[in-house]
Amino acid sequence: MDFGLGEEQEMLQETLRGFAQSECPTTRLRELFDEGRGHDEALWSALSEMGISGLIIPEEHGGAGLEVLDLALVAEVLGEAAMPGPFLGHSLAAYGIGLAGSEAQRAALLPSLATGESIATIALQESDLAWAPRDWSVKADGGRISGSKTIVMHAQAADGFLVGLQGGEFAWVDAAASGIEIQTQHGIDRTRPFATLRFDATPAEILGGGSTHASTLAGTAAVLLAADAFGAAKRLIDFDVAYALSREQFGQPIAQFQAIKHTIARLGTDLESARGLFWHAAYAMDHLPGEAARAASIAKAHLCDRAMHVARESVELHGGYGFTWECEVQMWFKRIMFDRSFLGTPEQHRELCAESAGW
Repeated sequence: MDFGLGEEQEMLQETLRGFAQSECPTTRLRELFDEGRGHDEALWSALSEMGISGLIIPEEHGGAGLEVLDLALVAEVLGEAAMPGPFLGHSLAAYGIGLAGSEAQRAALLPSLATGESIATIALQESDLAWAPRDWSVKADGGRISGSKTIVMHAQAADGFLVGLQGGEFAWVDAAASGIEIQTQHGIDRTRPFATLRFDATPAEILGGGSTHASTLAGTAAVLLAADAFGAAKRLIDFDVAYALSREQFGQPIAQFQAIKHTIARLGTDLESARGLFWHAAYAMDHLPGEAARAASIAKAHLCDRAMHVARESVELHGGYGFTWECEVQMWFKRIMFDRSFLGTPEQHRELCAESAGW
Protein backbone atom coordinates (compact mmCIF):
# COMPACT_ATOMS: atom_id res chain seq x y z
CA MET A 1 0.00 0.00 0.00
CA ASP A 2 1.31 3.45 -0.95
CA PHE A 3 1.09 6.00 1.86
CA GLY A 4 2.75 8.76 -0.17
CA LEU A 5 1.28 11.78 -1.88
CA GLY A 6 -0.48 11.64 -5.22
CA GLU A 7 1.06 13.09 -8.36
CA GLU A 8 -1.24 16.13 -8.29
CA GLN A 9 -0.39 16.82 -4.65
CA GLU A 10 3.32 16.64 -5.34
CA MET A 11 2.84 18.95 -8.33
CA LEU A 12 0.91 21.40 -6.15
CA GLN A 13 3.80 21.61 -3.69
CA GLU A 14 6.50 21.87 -6.33
CA THR A 15 4.62 24.60 -8.21
CA LEU A 16 4.19 26.56 -5.01
CA ARG A 17 7.86 26.08 -4.06
CA GLY A 18 8.91 27.44 -7.43
CA PHE A 19 6.63 30.43 -6.95
CA ALA A 20 8.02 31.12 -3.47
CA GLN A 21 11.62 30.92 -4.67
CA SER A 22 11.03 33.34 -7.53
CA GLU A 23 8.54 35.77 -5.98
CA CYS A 24 9.49 35.73 -2.30
CA PRO A 25 13.23 34.96 -1.97
CA THR A 26 14.95 35.68 1.32
CA THR A 27 15.85 39.21 0.17
CA ARG A 28 12.20 40.10 -0.49
CA LEU A 29 11.09 38.36 2.69
CA ARG A 30 13.57 40.45 4.65
CA GLU A 31 12.05 43.64 3.23
CA LEU A 32 8.53 42.52 4.15
CA PHE A 33 9.67 41.36 7.60
CA ASP A 34 11.32 44.69 8.34
CA GLU A 35 8.25 46.50 7.05
CA GLY A 36 6.06 44.59 9.48
CA ARG A 37 2.73 44.68 7.60
CA GLY A 38 2.83 40.95 6.91
CA HIS A 39 0.93 41.41 3.66
CA ASP A 40 2.01 42.00 0.09
CA GLU A 41 -0.94 42.63 -2.24
CA ALA A 42 0.98 41.44 -5.30
CA LEU A 43 1.95 38.15 -3.63
CA TRP A 44 -1.63 37.52 -2.50
CA SER A 45 -3.00 38.35 -5.92
CA ALA A 46 -0.58 35.91 -7.56
CA LEU A 47 -1.41 33.16 -5.06
CA SER A 48 -5.12 33.77 -5.69
CA GLU A 49 -4.59 33.44 -9.44
CA MET A 50 -2.98 30.07 -8.73
CA GLY A 51 -6.15 29.05 -6.89
CA ILE A 52 -4.65 29.02 -3.38
CA SER A 53 -7.26 31.41 -1.95
CA GLY A 54 -10.08 29.05 -2.93
CA LEU A 55 -8.38 25.71 -2.43
CA ILE A 56 -10.82 24.42 0.20
CA ILE A 57 -13.93 26.14 -1.23
CA PRO A 58 -16.38 23.88 -3.15
CA GLU A 59 -16.29 24.06 -6.93
CA GLU A 60 -19.88 25.29 -7.14
CA HIS A 61 -18.77 28.44 -5.33
CA GLY A 62 -15.70 29.06 -7.47
CA GLY A 63 -13.09 27.12 -5.51
CA ALA A 64 -11.00 24.03 -6.19
CA GLY A 65 -13.01 21.77 -3.86
CA LEU A 66 -9.92 20.08 -2.41
CA GLU A 67 -9.48 18.55 1.04
CA VAL A 68 -7.79 19.51 4.30
CA LEU A 69 -4.72 17.43 3.39
CA ASP A 70 -4.19 19.56 0.28
CA LEU A 71 -4.57 22.67 2.41
CA ALA A 72 -1.97 21.31 4.84
CA LEU A 73 0.48 20.62 2.01
CA VAL A 74 0.19 24.27 0.97
CA ALA A 75 0.69 25.36 4.59
CA GLU A 76 3.88 23.29 4.71
CA VAL A 77 5.37 25.05 1.68
CA LEU A 78 4.34 28.50 2.89
CA GLY A 79 6.00 27.65 6.21
CA GLU A 80 9.17 26.70 4.33
CA ALA A 81 9.15 30.11 2.66
CA ALA A 82 7.94 31.96 5.81
CA MET A 83 5.69 33.68 3.30
CA PRO A 84 3.71 36.66 4.60
CA GLY A 85 0.03 36.84 3.79
CA PRO A 86 -3.47 36.00 5.00
CA PHE A 87 -3.55 32.38 3.76
CA LEU A 88 -4.07 30.73 7.16
CA GLY A 89 -6.88 32.91 8.48
CA HIS A 90 -8.50 33.26 5.06
CA SER A 91 -8.58 29.52 4.38
CA LEU A 92 -9.93 28.70 7.84
CA ALA A 93 -12.65 31.36 7.56
CA ALA A 94 -13.72 30.04 4.16
CA TYR A 95 -13.70 26.48 5.48
CA GLY A 96 -15.81 27.53 8.48
CA ILE A 97 -18.38 29.22 6.25
CA GLY A 98 -18.53 26.06 4.16
CA LEU A 99 -19.13 23.99 7.28
CA ALA A 100 -21.59 26.15 9.17
CA GLY A 101 -23.24 28.45 6.65
CA SER A 102 -26.55 27.88 4.94
CA GLU A 103 -26.60 27.38 1.19
CA ALA A 104 -27.64 31.01 0.73
CA GLN A 105 -24.83 32.22 3.00
CA ARG A 106 -22.25 30.09 1.21
CA ALA A 107 -23.44 31.37 -2.16
CA ALA A 108 -23.23 34.97 -0.97
CA LEU A 109 -19.85 34.84 0.79
CA LEU A 110 -17.66 32.18 -0.77
CA PRO A 111 -17.26 33.24 -4.44
CA SER A 112 -15.40 36.47 -3.64
CA LEU A 113 -13.25 34.60 -1.10
CA ALA A 114 -12.43 31.93 -3.68
CA THR A 115 -10.98 34.50 -6.08
CA GLY A 116 -9.13 36.34 -3.32
CA GLU A 117 -11.00 39.52 -4.18
CA SER A 118 -12.20 39.55 -0.57
CA ILE A 119 -9.96 38.58 2.35
CA ALA A 120 -11.36 36.87 5.42
CA THR A 121 -9.84 35.77 8.70
CA ILE A 122 -10.86 33.96 11.87
CA ALA A 123 -11.54 35.51 15.27
CA LEU A 124 -11.55 32.61 17.73
CA GLN A 125 -9.04 33.09 20.55
CA GLU A 126 -9.99 35.22 23.57
CA SER A 127 -6.92 34.82 25.80
CA ASP A 128 -3.93 32.54 26.29
CA LEU A 129 -6.20 30.06 28.07
CA ALA A 130 -9.49 30.71 26.25
CA TRP A 131 -9.01 29.47 22.69
CA ALA A 132 -11.05 26.24 22.36
CA PRO A 133 -14.73 26.35 21.32
CA ARG A 134 -15.86 25.59 24.86
CA ASP A 135 -14.08 28.77 26.02
CA TRP A 136 -15.72 31.19 23.57
CA SER A 137 -17.74 33.88 25.35
CA VAL A 138 -18.74 36.37 22.64
CA LYS A 139 -22.55 36.52 22.71
CA ALA A 140 -25.12 37.01 19.97
CA ASP A 141 -28.34 38.91 20.63
CA GLY A 142 -30.79 39.47 17.81
CA GLY A 143 -28.29 39.64 15.01
CA ARG A 144 -25.71 41.63 16.97
CA ILE A 145 -22.66 40.42 18.88
CA SER A 146 -20.72 41.78 21.85
CA GLY A 147 -17.39 40.77 23.35
CA SER A 148 -13.77 40.64 22.26
CA LYS A 149 -11.31 38.41 20.45
CA THR A 150 -7.53 38.54 20.43
CA ILE A 151 -4.77 37.38 18.06
CA VAL A 152 -6.92 38.00 14.98
CA MET A 153 -4.48 37.57 12.09
CA HIS A 154 -4.34 40.18 9.33
CA ALA A 155 -7.29 42.02 10.86
CA GLN A 156 -6.29 45.28 9.16
CA ALA A 157 -6.32 43.66 5.70
CA ALA A 158 -9.50 41.62 6.17
CA ASP A 159 -12.86 42.43 4.61
CA GLY A 160 -14.69 40.21 7.06
CA PHE A 161 -14.29 38.02 10.13
CA LEU A 162 -15.55 34.56 11.04
CA VAL A 163 -16.20 34.93 14.77
CA GLY A 164 -16.56 32.06 17.23
CA LEU A 165 -19.57 32.53 19.52
CA GLN A 166 -20.61 31.14 22.86
CA GLY A 167 -21.94 27.62 22.41
CA GLY A 168 -19.73 26.87 19.42
CA GLU A 169 -21.69 28.82 16.81
CA PHE A 170 -20.23 31.20 14.26
CA ALA A 171 -21.03 34.69 13.01
CA TRP A 172 -19.85 36.55 9.94
CA VAL A 173 -18.96 40.18 10.60
CA ASP A 174 -18.22 42.70 7.88
CA ALA A 175 -15.06 44.68 8.63
CA ALA A 176 -16.95 47.90 7.88
CA ALA A 177 -19.73 47.14 10.38
CA SER A 178 -20.54 49.59 13.17
CA GLY A 179 -19.56 48.86 16.75
CA ILE A 180 -16.28 47.17 15.91
CA GLU A 181 -12.90 48.33 17.20
CA ILE A 182 -9.62 46.99 15.80
CA GLN A 183 -6.61 47.48 18.06
CA THR A 184 -3.30 46.48 16.51
CA GLN A 185 -1.00 44.34 18.65
CA HIS A 186 2.71 43.83 18.22
CA GLY A 187 3.64 40.19 17.84
CA ILE A 188 6.98 38.49 17.33
CA ASP A 189 6.13 36.99 13.91
CA ARG A 190 6.13 39.92 11.51
CA THR A 191 4.85 37.73 8.64
CA ARG A 192 1.48 37.36 10.41
CA PRO A 193 0.46 40.53 12.26
CA PHE A 194 -2.59 40.43 14.48
CA ALA A 195 -5.00 42.59 16.42
CA THR A 196 -7.62 42.55 19.16
CA LEU A 197 -11.23 42.99 18.04
CA ARG A 198 -13.90 44.45 20.29
CA PHE A 199 -17.56 44.13 19.36
CA ASP A 200 -20.22 46.40 20.86
CA ALA A 201 -23.64 45.38 19.55
CA THR A 202 -21.97 44.86 16.19
CA PRO A 203 -24.27 43.74 13.33
CA ALA A 204 -23.47 40.14 12.43
CA GLU A 205 -24.86 37.33 10.32
CA ILE A 206 -25.27 34.23 12.47
CA LEU A 207 -24.19 31.08 10.66
CA GLY A 208 -25.34 28.59 13.26
CA GLY A 209 -22.88 25.74 13.25
CA GLY A 210 -22.77 24.09 16.62
CA SER A 211 -20.06 22.33 18.60
CA THR A 212 -19.38 19.71 15.90
CA HIS A 213 -18.46 22.32 13.29
CA ALA A 214 -16.53 24.36 15.86
CA SER A 215 -14.46 21.33 16.83
CA THR A 216 -13.78 20.56 13.16
CA LEU A 217 -12.58 24.09 12.45
CA ALA A 218 -10.39 24.16 15.57
CA GLY A 219 -8.89 20.80 14.61
CA THR A 220 -8.20 21.95 11.07
CA ALA A 221 -6.47 25.06 12.42
CA ALA A 222 -4.25 22.84 14.59
CA VAL A 223 -3.33 20.72 11.57
CA LEU A 224 -2.40 23.74 9.43
CA LEU A 225 -0.29 25.23 12.22
CA ALA A 226 1.51 21.90 12.62
CA ALA A 227 2.15 21.73 8.86
CA ASP A 228 3.42 25.31 8.79
CA ALA A 229 5.79 24.62 11.70
CA PHE A 230 7.03 21.45 9.99
CA GLY A 231 7.82 23.37 6.80
CA ALA A 232 9.58 26.15 8.71
CA ALA A 233 11.70 23.67 10.67
CA LYS A 234 12.65 21.82 7.49
CA ARG A 235 13.88 25.10 5.99
CA LEU A 236 15.94 25.83 9.08
CA ILE A 237 17.71 22.49 8.72
CA ASP A 238 18.55 23.47 5.12
CA PHE A 239 20.06 26.69 6.48
CA ASP A 240 22.04 24.69 9.04
CA VAL A 241 23.52 22.45 6.36
CA ALA A 242 24.45 25.38 4.12
CA TYR A 243 26.05 27.30 7.00
CA ALA A 244 27.99 24.27 8.25
CA LEU A 245 29.43 23.72 4.76
CA SER A 246 30.48 27.34 4.32
CA ARG A 247 31.69 28.28 7.82
CA GLU A 248 35.29 27.27 8.46
CA GLN A 249 37.22 26.68 11.66
CA PHE A 250 40.78 25.36 11.90
CA GLY A 251 41.03 25.37 8.11
CA GLN A 252 38.01 23.16 7.39
CA PRO A 253 34.22 23.49 7.20
CA ILE A 254 32.53 22.97 10.56
CA ALA A 255 30.38 20.33 8.85
CA GLN A 256 33.39 18.03 9.24
CA PHE A 257 33.12 18.12 13.03
CA GLN A 258 31.20 15.22 14.51
CA ALA A 259 29.30 17.37 16.98
CA ILE A 260 27.91 19.47 14.12
CA LYS A 261 27.14 16.71 11.61
CA HIS A 262 25.52 14.49 14.25
CA THR A 263 23.35 17.34 15.55
CA ILE A 264 22.06 18.20 12.06
CA ALA A 265 21.48 14.53 11.22
CA ARG A 266 19.52 14.03 14.44
CA LEU A 267 17.38 17.12 13.79
CA GLY A 268 16.54 15.93 10.27
CA THR A 269 15.74 12.38 11.38
CA ASP A 270 13.52 13.47 14.28
CA LEU A 271 11.60 15.94 12.13
CA GLU A 272 11.11 13.82 9.02
CA SER A 273 9.78 10.88 11.02
CA ALA A 274 7.02 13.14 12.39
CA ARG A 275 5.74 14.25 8.96
CA GLY A 276 3.08 11.55 8.98
CA LEU A 277 1.42 13.09 12.02
CA PHE A 278 0.04 16.07 10.11
CA TRP A 279 -0.65 13.97 7.00
CA HIS A 280 -2.78 11.59 9.05
CA ALA A 281 -4.47 14.35 11.03
CA ALA A 282 -5.38 16.24 7.84
CA TYR A 283 -6.74 13.06 6.25
CA ALA A 284 -8.74 12.32 9.40
CA MET A 285 -10.47 15.72 9.26
CA ASP A 286 -12.21 14.64 6.05
CA HIS A 287 -12.41 10.85 6.39
CA LEU A 288 -12.05 9.76 10.03
CA PRO A 289 -14.18 12.14 12.12
CA GLY A 290 -14.06 9.90 15.17
CA GLU A 291 -10.32 10.33 15.61
CA ALA A 292 -9.81 13.69 13.91
CA ALA A 293 -9.74 15.94 17.00
CA ARG A 294 -7.23 13.75 18.86
CA ALA A 295 -5.03 13.35 15.78
CA ALA A 296 -5.02 17.13 15.23
CA SER A 297 -4.00 17.85 18.82
CA ILE A 298 -1.24 15.21 18.70
CA ALA A 299 0.09 16.68 15.44
CA LYS A 300 0.14 20.25 16.75
CA ALA A 301 1.67 19.31 20.09
CA HIS A 302 4.44 17.08 18.77
CA LEU A 303 5.34 18.90 15.56
CA CYS A 304 5.41 22.35 17.17
CA ASP A 305 7.64 21.01 19.94
CA ARG A 306 9.95 19.35 17.37
CA ALA A 307 10.03 22.51 15.28
CA MET A 308 10.84 24.66 18.31
CA HIS A 309 13.70 22.32 19.17
CA VAL A 310 15.03 22.65 15.60
CA ALA A 311 14.78 26.45 15.85
CA ARG A 312 16.77 26.60 19.09
CA GLU A 313 19.44 24.25 17.78
CA SER A 314 19.67 26.25 14.54
CA VAL A 315 20.43 29.44 16.47
CA GLU A 316 23.19 27.64 18.36
CA LEU A 317 24.62 26.05 15.19
CA HIS A 318 24.94 29.52 13.67
CA GLY A 319 26.97 30.67 16.68
CA GLY A 320 26.91 34.31 17.76
CA TYR A 321 25.56 35.32 14.35
CA GLY A 322 22.46 33.22 15.02
CA PHE A 323 21.29 35.62 17.74
CA THR A 324 21.31 38.69 15.49
CA TRP A 325 18.56 40.42 13.52
CA GLU A 326 20.72 40.12 10.40
CA CYS A 327 20.66 36.31 10.54
CA GLU A 328 17.83 34.88 8.45
CA VAL A 329 17.22 32.15 11.04
CA GLN A 330 15.31 34.58 13.26
CA MET A 331 12.43 34.96 10.78
CA TRP A 332 11.69 31.24 10.75
CA PHE A 333 12.33 30.96 14.50
CA LYS A 334 9.64 33.56 15.17
CA ARG A 335 7.20 31.94 12.76
CA ILE A 336 7.54 28.67 14.65
CA MET A 337 6.99 30.49 17.95
CA PHE A 338 3.68 31.79 16.60
CA ASP A 339 2.64 28.34 15.34
CA ARG A 340 3.44 26.85 18.73
CA SER A 341 1.42 29.29 20.82
CA PHE A 342 -1.56 30.21 18.62
CA LEU A 343 -4.79 28.32 19.37
CA GLY A 344 -3.27 26.20 22.09
CA THR A 345 0.24 25.33 23.21
CA PRO A 346 1.56 21.76 23.02
CA GLU A 347 0.87 21.39 26.75
CA GLN A 348 -2.76 22.44 26.29
CA HIS A 349 -3.27 20.10 23.36
CA ARG A 350 -1.81 17.20 25.34
CA GLU A 351 -4.33 17.96 28.07
CA LEU A 352 -7.10 17.74 25.46
CA CYS A 353 -5.78 14.36 24.35
CA ALA A 354 -5.72 13.16 27.93
CA GLU A 355 -9.29 14.32 28.51
CA SER A 356 -10.53 12.61 25.35
CA ALA A 357 -8.90 9.37 26.54
CA GLY A 358 -10.57 9.69 29.94
CA TRP A 359 -7.30 10.10 31.86
